[in-house]
Amino acid sequence: MVALLASTVIVSYLHHSIFRQASPDIILKELYYIPLLLGALFFGLKGALLVYLFTSASYLPYLFGGWPMSLWTLMDRVSHLLFTGLFAVLAGFLVERERKRLRQSEIERSLVGIGRVAANIVHDLKNPLITILGFTRRLRERKGDADEAVRIIEESAFTMQRIVHEVLDYAKPIRIQLKDEDISALVKSSHEACRTKAEERGVSLLIETPTDPLMIPLDRVAMQRALVNVITNAIEASGKGKDVLVSAEVGKKSLRIRINDHGSGMDKETIENVFTPFFTKKSGGTGLGMAIVKKVIDEHGGTIHIASNPGQGTEVLIELPFKAV
Repeated sequence: MVALLASTVIVSYLHHSIFRQASPDIILKELYYIPLLLGALFFGLKGALLVYLFTSASYLPYLFGGWPMSLWTLMDRVSHLLFTGLFAVLAGFLVERERKRLRQSEIERSLVGIGRVAANIVHDLKNPLITILGFTRRLRERKGDADEAVRIIEESAFTMQRIVHEVLDYAKPIRIQLKDEDISALVKSSHEACRTKAEERGVSLLIETPTDPLMIPLDRVAMQRALVNVITNAIEASGKGKDVLVSAEVGKKSLRIRINDHGSGMDKETIENVFTPFFTKKSGGTGLGMAIVKKVIDEHGGTIHIASNPGQGTEVLIELPFKAV
């Protein structure tokens, strides 16, 4: 605002000093439209009116200056005041209206997003809830195997709990506590956490890490959860007898973690949307796992890239800033 008022002062100075003798009714007075327009763009209607009042006060000495002035000249200068006022009101009004439209559009987009999220959550919770209600009814009617019904009800309840936890984890900000950790040890512990699942599916889970410690500042719990999520996806995408390789290596400016599988791979649509919340092509997933992974990697100042082709497997590359010891 100070800059706008200063520009008005400069224009007025030109009127009263440089061209005082000639008193020209030419381009200079049109320069007042510049601070009026800028005031409207930056500060809306109130800004445009405030700048107009200041420009009008600066223009008055020029309007009633001591040089000779005909009736037509006076009418021209008065009309200039009127037109600049009209311009200020119109410009400020149009800017305010556009801002309101943009705010309303943002609100509508937010509501649409909330509705889509709610629909996805309801859809994911519906199936286990139907299962729980169905087997609860069978227990009440004393039909079927009670132990089997209790087991299925418990599994469905755990599924609902997992969905709720994933939604909450994605919705809340990730607060990481950085501490120097050996990434090789972290990769090994993530590998161990996924080994049982790999054995159940007949997948060979391999690991390659440097023998020397690779220290990087990270939140061990958050990063291990992210790695386990990616490794689990690789195992689930691989068929029986396939290999999944988890490796860590030192790059020029970062430490690289790679998860390679030889599974079904991903098509272009899946790759483009793999980090989009609630996007999934798996029957039992919420579509939040990789979105949470990316949040964790971003919070650590790292990057994650995915290369994949249908039928040829997938490589997930995670790069993190590091320091060697």
